Amino acid sequence: MSYYDTLLKYKDLDPAKAFLKVTPQDVERAITSEYPGTNGLLALLSPAAEKYLEPMAQKAHALTLQHFGRTIQLYTPMYLSNFCENQCAYCGFNAKNQLERRKLTLEEVEKEAAFIASTGIEHVLVLTGDSRAESPVSYILECLQVLKKHFASISAEIYALTREEYASLVQGGIDGLTIYQETYDEAVYQKVHRSGPKQDYRFRLDAPERAAAAGMRAVNVGALLGLDDWRKEVFLMALHAQYLQDRYGDVEIGVSLPRLRPHAGDFKDIRATTDRNIAQIITALRVFLPRIGITLSTRESAALRENLLPLGITRMSAGSTTRVGGHTIATEGSGEVPQFEISDERNVDQIKAMLAAKGYQPVLKDWMQL
Repeated sequence: MSYYDTLLKYKDLDPAKAFLKVTPQDVERAITSEYPGTNGLLALLSPAAEKYLEPMAQKAHALTLQHFGRTIQLYTPMYLSNFCENQCAYCGFNAKNQLERRKLTLEEVEKEAAFIASTGIEHVLVLTGDSRAESPVSYILECLQVLKKHFASISAEIYALTREEYASLVQGGIDGLTIYQETYDEAVYQKVHRSGPKQDYRFRLDAPERAAAAGMRAVNVGALLGLDDWRKEVFLMALHAQYLQDRYGDVEIGVSLPRLRPHAGDFKDIRATTDRNIAQIITALRVFLPRIGITLSTRESAALRENLLPLGITRMSAGSTTRVGGHTIATEGSGEVPQFEISDERNVDQIKAMLAAKGYQPVLKDWMQL
């Protein structure tokens, strides 16, 4: 049984009906329950729960302190390539977009890695576009040999792979995977993924489980908020995370909450997700899955990231760029198009200072491969 079988049970989930049935009493039970369950999750994400954000926040804060203390893991993304074979309506790397395409040479990888490491970062997230021709697994493995000299932990956010390919990356030095389903609604998924290998909904959906089974230490899933109704997306994403957590107890399971940002794509039918909605999402996730890692990226503003910290965030990016070689090679005036525009442009030292001022310990290293 795969997570797809679970999804089939919610294939006809109508947010307008399911979430509106929730009563204030349902929300109160979910907040006070030690194990809210699926019905509790639905209640915590409902419109009725909007009047309970304060007690939800208090419960989420207490659970976060219990399981994670006042620590925030910091990482920096590093783009290796922007070649892509997909036509995703929401992405600046869309294959039909006219932009400068490039991938880093090993010498450029060394330069970029050395710069990121000089900021104190020891966790790096490497990204590529979806192109097996230009960024094959063999290229990623070559890059890993360079990156391992600079970082204690290396995660990847790349195209979906087979279990055997994930195993080769684990052997090569990757210990974490981030992969977004983008949207859990299969019809919406086909609408926004117009061509290319990413059109295969099932292959992408099952990728996190293949990675966990292949020995990945950490697996992070997410939905791109704005493609569909956020309540339904977060509900199904949370169930996905729970499915993985239940089956792979030795794997650190996490979730990310990316919202659509300005990009060089043509997706305009954005389903609004407000800042208040994000606060509700984070608290609901923490109450439902107390041990889950929650990442909030630089897609969000500096002020919002700071305000949401106490609600359950455990991981943040710092010193981010979404350009290939953006730390040492690409510049604002180079003509290279970013995957999307970031909002929080603070560097690592500034993020560390902010966290310290708020009583948090910025964690630069919590894992090392032997």
